[in-house]
Amino acid sequence: MNLPKSESIAIVGAGIAGLTAAIMLGKLGFDVRVFESAEEIRGIGAGMGLASNAIKAFEYLNLDEEVISICNHLKDFEISDAKGKIIISADTKRIKQSYNTDNFAVHRADLHKLLLSKIHPDKIETNKKLIDLRILNDKVEIEFEDGKIREFDFVIGADGVNSRIRQLFYPKSKPRYAGYWCWRGVVENPKENLHKSIETWGNKGRFGITPLTENRIYWYACIGSNLKDGVPEFGLKELRKQFKNYHQIIPEILNLTAKKDLISNPIVDIKPIFRYHFDRVLLIGDAAHATTPNMGQGACMAIEDVAVLQDELRKNDWQMACENFEKRRLKRTHYIIKTSRIAGKFAQVENQFLISTRNYLLRNLPDTLSQRPLKQLLEKDFMEY
Repeated sequence: MNLPKSESIAIVGAGIAGLTAAIMLGKLGFDVRVFESAEEIRGIGAGMGLASNAIKAFEYLNLDEEVISICNHLKDFEISDAKGKIIISADTKRIKQSYNTDNFAVHRADLHKLLLSKIHPDKIETNKKLIDLRILNDKVEIEFEDGKIREFDFVIGADGVNSRIRQLFYPKSKPRYAGYWCWRGVVENPKENLHKSIETWGNKGRFGITPLTENRIYWYACIGSNLKDGVPEFGLKELRKQFKNYHQIIPEILNLTAKKDLISNPIVDIKPIFRYHFDRVLLIGDAAHATTPNMGQGACMAIEDVAVLQDELRKNDWQMACENFEKRRLKRTHYIIKTSRIAGKFAQVENQFLISTRNYLLRNLPDTLSQRPLKQLLEKDFMEY
């Protein structure tokens, strides 16, 4: 469907959701403008997974080959105990055979750079923090902190978990703390030739390891904390002490990490909301359905959003496309939010007796049950309607 270029769209937020949407909408003929509150656009964070459903979505958007070129192929994913003994592993060969897709990992900065390169610089404005939004008869008026007011035909809120746009429609919808704090980093990988993602569960917390391109390793550590503002003065020294008795690669990775490369933040999500579309305004990505990272689906859901929106816009006008988008996305994204939050509580258990019981049960689960979460995620095609 060739859409008239007179229709203008403001995308608020230049994260993965916003940039991917800008690329897609530009290809469809919309006049797109991206507004970012930060002074510069860059990937905040370290590594991230792009599960097979995200790669499928990039395929729908005709971006898969370029995205895969900056990714590291993950052949396996496994969960182990603190000593390195496997608790459960994903049947990645069967995933490949059944769904003709693979799982990948990418440095967030690399993905941002690629997406940004596909948008003309004149279409992006930084240091533009939205403070208010008003829906008029046939326009949307957005007001920025610098006092400027702009009008567009439609607005997409892609402004993340702390979305100002979402809070204008859902004033009580704010990030909710999941009960644990996360530290992240990327290190050079001098000797380990890893092609699998490993998550370790123990009574001192969780530790994840994912290999990236260019011989780099992305790692994260999640530790339970009642403090929403983090653990006071908890840095590399304390992390090394916390995980010193975990299997060997974990202390080695922490010893390779430089203080300047350490990122920390609380793990949050938002309670599911029941509308993503508000007349001329649409929420996508974390602004609509922020989830904890336990299923590795935060960015994947955002990319799916853009693929579904493209599918609808090829068949319908904007209003009908957004109505259908909402119908197609609510159930799936709610499932991810709820399941991921439960998975986090399950993984963050610190009582040794409960840990031993959990690990024993997982090791002895029938294959049909142990692989069910992956099967449920992948067999439900997000493009179905």
